[in-house]
Amino acid sequence: MSLGILLFVIILIMIGLPLFAAIGISAVFQFLITDIDPTVVIVELYRIASAPTLLAIPLFTLTGYILAESNAPKRLFNLADAFLGWMPGGVAIVSLVTCALFTCFTGASGITIIAIGGLIYPILKSKKYSENFSLGLITCSGSLGLLFPPSLPLILYGIVASVSINKLFIAGIIPGILIIVLLSLYSIKKDVSKLSIKKSFSIKKVLVAIRESIWELPIPIIILGGIYGGYVTAVEASAVTAFYVLIAEFFIKRDLKFKKDIVRIMRDSVQLVGGILIILSCSMGLTAFLIDAQIPQSILHWIQSIISSKIAFLLLLNIFLLITGALLDIFSAIIIVVPIIIPIATNYGINPIHLGIIFLTNLEIGYLTPPIGLNLFISSFRFNKPILTLYKVSLPFLFILLAALIVITYIPDISLFLVNLLQ
Repeated sequence: MSLGILLFVIILIMIGLPLFAAIGISAVFQFLITDIDPTVVIVELYRIASAPTLLAIPLFTLTGYILAESNAPKRLFNLADAFLGWMPGGVAIVSLVTCALFTCFTGASGITIIAIGGLIYPILKSKKYSENFSLGLITCSGSLGLLFPPSLPLILYGIVASVSINKLFIAGIIPGILIIVLLSLYSIKKDVSKLSIKKSFSIKKVLVAIRESIWELPIPIIILGGIYGGYVTAVEASAVTAFYVLIAEFFIKRDLKFKKDIVRIMRDSVQLVGGILIILSCSMGLTAFLIDAQIPQSILHWIQSIISSKIAFLLLLNIFLLITGALLDIFSAIIIVVPIIIPIATNYGINPIHLGIIFLTNLEIGYLTPPIGLNLFISSFRFNKPILTLYKVSLPFLFILLAALIVITYIPDISLFLVNLLQ
């Protein structure tokens, strides 16, 4: 990209031009300068719009928004509490699990912090957890679950990188569990040291929680069982899940009123999806120019001239992605960065599926990374706390996530074991 166009686009963004428009304009200008018909951008837009897997994004988004607006988060919390609440650190572990389950459907950490944080925070405080630990846990938990199916970032990465979404779904399970286990161990340590209030395991409470959440329990079975049992594709699973959740929450549990709530929920979900798709379409036009101009190959040659080791490249990649995750929202980061790094990482022998898990883990951590991680500002707003306080309380959780990232990065089998097993 020429320096003049880059500066022009930056100025337009600074004066309020939407990101998608800036990307689209830069793509059109680049094609015009190189005497290539700029309708290539429209061709790329049509190619993305006609991708069959794209339908999974709006349908899973609708599912997440319906669950968020209903009482499902409270029922899921009660269910996890019935099974795990008796353990040391039980309430904190329940919070981690509940937030992860919720985020994997919504794909948005802000929704998790705002919707679930208000439920969890007073419960943690009532169990004698410190305010710093409670705030840090909720802020960290906002982005948990992005590695679990049917996470929207997983689907989007699969579309942009042209890799199997089904394989990405299965690849994220063990890394996601690893992150939750490490955070749970820290929560147990904090619980034991603070001697928070304990309770005994109750079969009766478990049965009551199962009965209350009986209509939410089949959702993972519909998605994972349907896809990996060979009954449905990812797109078909998204349609079945959206229809099932709509019936369960509107007509069986009756948490929501169809006439009153359905239009508002669909409008909110479509706004999120529309933003993703329009950025995706414009970005793929710019990506077409970058590939045609052999920009990734030039970057690869430059990197190879200074880095020959795969280990060193992965370290550099993680640093770059952590910065990217702190600066961009996860959807924009996937759309803009993935097409550039895929050919470079492949040349270093990194499996694209493993790369996807590394990529999303970094962006998950980026939400928590000072000074401008999105979760920090959302928690500051939600709980009316100074941003510097959020920096401080999030650091222990950030270090744990970074440790998990190192393990996930340098032990590919953590991501690929289930994928290879099910091939």
